[in-house]
This record gives sequence, structure tokens and C-alpha cells, in this order.
Amino acid sequence: MTTLLDHRLPPRSRRRSGVLQVLLGLDFVLLISTLVVAFVGVVMIYSATRDKLALAGIDPHYFLVRQAVYVVIGIVVMAVMAALDYRWLAPASGILYVGIVLALLAMFTPLGSTALGATRWFQLGPIQVQPSAFGALALVVFVAAFCDRRSEGMKARDVAKLLALSAVPVLLVVKQPDLGSGIVMGVVLAVMLVAAGVPMRQMLVLVLLGVIVVVGVLHFGLLKHYQLQRLTGFLHQGRSPTGSTYNVVESKAAIGSGGMFGAGLFKGAQTNLSYVPSQQTDFIFSAVGEQLGFVGAATVVGLLGLVTWRVLRAAQVARDPFGRLLATGAFTLLAFSVFENVAMTMGLMPVAGIPLPFLSYGGSATVVFFAAVGIALSVHLRQQR
Repeated sequence: MTTLLDHRLPPRSRRRSGVLQVLLGLDFVLLISTLVVAFVGVVMIYSATRDKLALAGIDPHYFLVRQAVYVVIGIVVMAVMAALDYRWLAPASGILYVGIVLALLAMFTPLGSTALGATRWFQLGPIQVQPSAFGALALVVFVAAFCDRRSEGMKARDVAKLLALSAVPVLLVVKQPDLGSGIVMGVVLAVMLVAAGVPMRQMLVLVLLGVIVVVGVLHFGLLKHYQLQRLTGFLHQGRSPTGSTYNVVESKAAIGSGGMFGAGLFKGAQTNLSYVPSQQTDFIFSAVGEQLGFVGAATVVGLLGLVTWRVLRAAQVARDPFGRLLATGAFTLLAFSVFENVAMTMGLMPVAGIPLPFLSYGGSATVVFFAAVGIALSVHLRQQR
């Protein structure tokens, strides 16, 4: 808010005063903790891949350089999202919704790129873009704008309409198949409905319908065999250590071998000998546990907890319902991804293919997580009326 003193100041002084106000309103705890976690992620990805690449005759810095570039792009996106007033997302929510649906539909055309039995990417030269990674964030913006327009409250028909619209991108993501991203989108939607004030009786009905859908999917065999194995494998991990639970068994061995203080950075047999498949992506936490030990792994989890807490804090201090719902959705996206990934690597949750925010290798996911933090920074920065 401009004061009489501001009018008396020369233009240059007023600009400095405005910059100072912005800096004072910035959540430096969220910003710094995010950057620290991303830096740790780059180091851990390098440690998990350099020996494997060297043995294959490939540049050992390949994943290091690419992830560093993704982080730089993510930081730029975060800065832009934080600098812009988050309220511009409300009128743009419809465009974002249509855009993500069209992008997901394009996966089933010759434009989609297939790898490991899944069609999830656009191949743009050396870069792969994964629309499903952006699906959760687009859903956050769409749901927040939809609920914000219902200032009188969410009625049953509004909830039904929102569920029908949200089901379109979720089902398209699951169809790719990308069950992990579909689960994340479902959890984000449920939490945002609660935050939007949907009556508890309606939420109970939705929970019951969700249970019926899950039972129907399992009964009629709508999931692929490997998906079902992943979801149920953690319940009987000792039965098939070379089958669907092989990754989890090796991941637990790597984390357990780290002990209290770890084998040391760039050390550790499980990591250096590539015993854990997909270690730089879904199972990066196993490299953290083996090399940095319990103390290092707990510190990384603590940093991620600090990031998610500050995003939740942005929801608490938001100036309007739209900002509160945006930050709530960003918090759920980050918090559930951390919980599921860390628990998955220790055999406590099913293997769902959900990346660990800021640590797992991947350009699309890295940019999305930085964008979520940028939205939270924008909400926090503009908390004053």
C-alpha cells in the first residue's frame, strides 16, 4: 500500500522501497530449503549414475549435466511464478484444463513416444516432455478456480460436475498407463475438496464410491498384471525377491547397509554396482540412505518436510480462498509424493512410480515441483490485503 512518505520520495527511492517490501514478504525459508534439496538431488543423481555410465563407455556426467539444466529451468519457472500475482491463474484455469486434456489425448496419436510399454512422452529432439507430470498441477489450478467461483458453497451438483471434469485427465493419465500420476491426482483432488468445504456427508459418499470403484477395478481385472504386482507386492516381499519386488528388496538392502552415518558420498556397493534398478529416478532415496546413512537420510527428509510445511503455511496465510486452495493443492502434491516415494523405497508402500520431489531425475517432474513452490511463494508474498 502506497503511503504519503512514498509520494515524497524520489522515483528511484520509491523503487528501492518497493523492492525492499517484496524481499521482506518473500518466504526465504521455503526458497532456500527448496534450492538446498535440489542441489542435494543433483549430487545424489550423479553419485548413483557415474560408475554405471563409465562402465558402459558413456560420459559419466551425462545425468549430472541434464539434471543441473532441469534445475536451472525449474528455478526460472519458480521465479516467474513467484513474481506474478497468482490470481492470474484463475481466468487461465480453463485454458490450462483444455490444454492438458489435449496434450494427454495426443499421447494416443503418433505424436506420443513409447518406452517400457508406456506412452507418456513427447520427444522434442533430445528432450522428453511428460504431460502427465503437469496434469496434477493443472488439476490444482482448475479445481481451485472452480471452487473459488462457488463462493456460496459447493453443492452436490457442483461436486458431481467437478468430479466428472476432473475424471477426464485422471483417466487419460491412467490409460497411458501412468498409475502413479493418476493416484497423485486423485489424492490432490480429494484433499482440495475437503479444503473447499465440501460437507462431510458428501465426502463419505465419495469415499464409499471410491472403494466401490477400486473393488470393481480389481474384480474385473482392469489393471495390467505388472501394475497389480506392484500394488500388492509390498505385502509379500520375501516370496519373490527376483520378481516384482526385486527393486524394493535391493533398495532396502542399500538403505540398511548405510547404517547410522553411511558409506560416504560416491561410495557403497549397492549403488556403485547398480544393484538397484531405476535408482536415479524412483529409487533415488536408496542412494541417499546408503551413502549418507540414517543421519543424512533423516536430514534430507527433514528438508523436504520443511519445504512442504512452508507451502502449507502459505495456504494458512493466503489472502483469499483461491490462494488458499492453490497452496493446499501444491502442498498435497509435494507431501504425498514425498511420503509415497520414501515409504516405497523402504517397502512400506506399493511401488507406484512416483518421483521424489527435487531429488529424482527427470525434467518434467522437476519443473512441476519448482512451479508448485513458485505458486506458494506468490501466495505468501501477497498475503496482505
